[in-house]
Amino acid sequence: MNLTDFRFPRVFGQIGRHLPSPVASAPLMLMLALALARQRSWLVAPENLYDKTFRIYVEDLGLCLCFRCDHGRFKAIQHQTTDVSLSACAMDFLRLATAMEDADTLFFRRRLKIEGDTELGIAVKYWIDASERPAWLNLLAEKLNSGLNTGSV
Repeated sequence: MNLTDFRFPRVFGQIGRHLPSPVASAPLMLMLALALARQRSWLVAPENLYDKTFRIYVEDLGLCLCFRCDHGRFKAIQHQTTDVSLSACAMDFLRLATAMEDADTLFFRRRLKIEGDTELGIAVKYWIDASERPAWLNLLAEKLNSGLNTGSV
């Protein structure tokens, strides 16, 4: 299976569109809180993200995740107009999180869309690219890469 082109079936998107943003955002907020608690150096938001609002739209899952950076901690918020919005399919977000692809590559291939405050979007993009990944995320990337190279994931 070629994971680069993988998209979840449409039924997932139909279900995801009906989830309230705070509910859809809860797993991401929990993961970020746990990551901050265990590894303080991972995903520490720079001050230029403080008090900014973000929207992550996972296109193939129909999930709209809205949150605010509250002095370095991320808090789920109701769906609203946000300062910046990032849109991509689930696999592209996974590739971005595991550093299998950088934000520029996804952006220029039109697989990552950034809307809203352009300067903030660029700051987020650089922050994600520069963030050190924890060991478990690096292991996931290695597993995915080896599966892609052997054709078995």
